[in-house]
Amino acid sequence: MIRDEFRQLATWGDRHRRLMARLLAVLVATALVDVVGTILIWAFERHAPQTEIHNLWDAFFFTTVQLLTVSSQLRNPLTTAGRVVDIFLEVWAVIVVAGSAGAIATFFQSSEN
Repeated sequence: MIRDEFRQLATWGDRHRRLMARLLAVLVATALVDVVGTILIWAFERHAPQTEIHNLWDAFFFTTVQLLTVSSQLRNPLTTAGRVVDIFLEVWAVIVVAGSAGAIATFFQSSEN
């Protein structure tokens, strides 16, 4: 059964191209969210007292970790605007994981070849 699924993946039919296009669109959108989130976190958090965000690299690291883990050991943002961005990043991550898993499950569930 698993061999059949991998064999089906190798054929790259129309269903495969649609799945890959959807996953690529999600990847590109997430990269854009990461860039925008980085800029916003840097702008809101860099002057906050006792912040760990001192430059764009720190903001990029924070934003990417939030997108990849949803919860991490990094300190939460200190400003209200930074917290709003953080919540958006976490919601985005959950939606992307659930949506991508659903797209993949639908691909394998579908009975058409």
